[in-house]
Amino acid sequence: MPEMSVAAVRRRWGSAAHRFRHLPRWARAGLALVAILLGIYLISRPTMSLAIMAIVVGAGFLVQGVLVLAVDEERPPEGAWWRRSRALDGGLWITAGLFILLFLGLTVRLLAVVVAVALMATGARQLIGSYRRTQSLDHRIADAAFGIATIAFGLLALLWPDITLIIAAVVFGARLIMSGATELWRAVRGGTVVPRPRRLRAPRGPLRILGALCTVLVVVLAAAVSLAVRSETPVVDQFYAAPREVPHEPGKLIRAAPFTRDVPADAVGWRILYTTRRGDGASAVASAIVVVPRVGPGDWPVINWDHGTTGYAQICAPSLLPHPFDVGALFVLPQIIERGWALVATDYIGLGTVGPHPYLVGKDSAYATLDALRAAKTLHAARLGDESVVWGHSQGGAAALWTGALAKKYAPELKIEGVAALAPAANLPGLTGSLNQFIGGSVFASFVAAAYSATYSDVTWSEYIRPGAEPVVRAMSERCLTGAGLYVSVLDALSLTRDPDIFGESPTIGPLGRRLEENVPPATITVPLLIAQGDTDPIVLPAVQKSYIARVRSAGEHVDYRTFAGEDHVGLVKPGSPLIPVLFSWTASRFATPVL
Repeated sequence: MPEMSVAAVRRRWGSAAHRFRHLPRWARAGLALVAILLGIYLISRPTMSLAIMAIVVGAGFLVQGVLVLAVDEERPPEGAWWRRSRALDGGLWITAGLFILLFLGLTVRLLAVVVAVALMATGARQLIGSYRRTQSLDHRIADAAFGIATIAFGLLALLWPDITLIIAAVVFGARLIMSGATELWRAVRGGTVVPRPRRLRAPRGPLRILGALCTVLVVVLAAAVSLAVRSETPVVDQFYAAPREVPHEPGKLIRAAPFTRDVPADAVGWRILYTTRRGDGASAVASAIVVVPRVGPGDWPVINWDHGTTGYAQICAPSLLPHPFDVGALFVLPQIIERGWALVATDYIGLGTVGPHPYLVGKDSAYATLDALRAAKTLHAARLGDESVVWGHSQGGAAALWTGALAKKYAPELKIEGVAALAPAANLPGLTGSLNQFIGGSVFASFVAAAYSATYSDVTWSEYIRPGAEPVVRAMSERCLTGAGLYVSVLDALSLTRDPDIFGESPTIGPLGRRLEENVPPATITVPLLIAQGDTDPIVLPAVQKSYIARVRSAGEHVDYRTFAGEDHVGLVKPGSPLIPVLFSWTASRFATPVL
């Protein structure tokens, strides 16, 4: 069969487009109703599973393409070029819809690419059409604004697919509703389009122009947030790269470099790279910050600090972030230095160094804490003393508890005088099961899902995370809990508020439930133990904390458990909190107690 010429293809497609423009009223009304229903579904369920989204979006593209071909816009005749462009626009929507429906296994990235191409092509048509002289001025302004916004939104879908795909679904749903409602009115009205005189009219339709400009504003704001997220992304430099030959023995100092960011003027700091181990015995490399008083005799008692949640991704190490101490909830470094104490603050494995980061995985976190102290003691310029007390907040509170439980067996040469766990994430099943009770809990849940699926082969995303939420949750887990990235993650979480629990299966049962239970800190902490809790904490709930305290006490261990009225999760450790003088007094007593 001979190949058709380009002209023949044009004639056939032009004939098909012409037939679409002469659909009977009942067919046009039916298409309009389908468009409205698809649009409503997209708006009401933007976090549907990717497979269902592909079906709905693909069907919506087909309907939108037919509507573009079938609707005679209420504008003057535009000549051959404009008719061809409308036919091309409709053909593009139909082709993209067929592609999506034929290949339903699209990833979120590929689906975003298809949506982006369709949006940019339609935007280009609108933008070019805005220069036609036969258009009224209000139409030209609106077309130009909508064209620019549509092209920009297509570009954002390529650069930022996880959240843009959700917004794109809502925006495309709104477009389907508007297109369907317009065509349904025309079909029911049964009127015909009367050509208007070919002259430039005065501006009218200010609401149309305002709507177009608002659309541009939304795209500009989305682009600004996207740029802010990328500009704030830290760069993991060569300092964190493991050498070719890594010492097998844990606690060995690999390298050290001066560190000054947010270090008090009366102190001197370093960042260090050192060897450690994972819970399964595998060798690993981690980084830490060491800070000591600038002037004095040395032999400084050490606060071995376990920071609160900063994120799961490699870029979320406190030593990489703009405010390395505040970001992990250590707001009292100046007071530590004033008392003649030193600080050793691990980043943990997988933050800064190669991951995965064992978020809320007990042994790995404790080993990183103890090996940071081991390595820091060989940094001769730091002149660290023998005594140390472990402090930790939230994620770090659980790590501190694990450190106290494992210190004697794992690092018997270290003199751990006490453990202070501040709002610790100790009762992991209770904590994870309650994350859906506050906005932003999905962000923490994303870190749990990412860490436990990477650490344990029997825990999988597909078993626990809702299919519609998985692309969003995976993207959330790659952002740090600070700066613009936090706001984007919260926006992601808000997109899930119609069904705020990201877990399709309860995290407290099955393999994940068993692994969470395994990582509850043991009740075998023989050194003095202080646990502090704010009674208005929305993240680590007081009731959840009390159940862990009961477990420790039932094991026969003593715990100094203190609650603080009116203090929430972070407020508990702020400088003005009533905990702070208690914490310093308790720690000073530990350092004053002879080691037995």
